[in-house]
Amino acid sequence: MATSIPLLSFVVNDYDEAIAFFTGALRFSLIEDQVMAPGKRWVVVAPRGAQSGASLLLAQANSAEERAHVGNQTGGRVFLFLNTDDFDDDYAHMQAHGVRFAEAPRDEAYGRVAVFFDLYGNKWDLLQRKTS
Repeated sequence: MATSIPLLSFVVNDYDEAIAFFTGALRFSLIEDQVMAPGKRWVVVAPRGAQSGASLLLAQANSAEERAHVGNQTGGRVFLFLNTDDFDDDYAHMQAHGVRFAEAPRDEAYGRVAVFFDLYGNKWDLLQRKTS
C-alpha cells in the first residue's frame, strides 16, 4: 500500500522565475534541478527544513492547454497550505518580497491564517496551527 504523496506537479510558465519565487519569496529549498531533455527539467522545491510532506515538482507548461491552467490549478480555490511555526516572520518576509495577500491575517479556531497568491495567481493559505 502507498504511504505518502512525495511530489505534487505544479505547472509554471518558466522554471527559473518559479525557482526564484519559491526560493526567494517563500524561502523554499531547491532540492533538485536536472536537465532531462531540451526544454525539460526535473525541478523540485520544498519548504525549508521540511522533514516530511509533499514537495513541488515544477513543470513548465508546454502546450496551450497547460498554459491555460497556470495560475488556476484549482479553479480559484485555495490550492496549497503552507504551514509555518513563525507566522509573523514569514508574513513580513513574504510581504517584503512582493507576495500579494488577499486578506489581512486572521485568527481562527485552528490557528492564524492569511490567503496569499503565488507568482501566477494560485491561492495559498499561510497557516500557523494552534498548539493544544
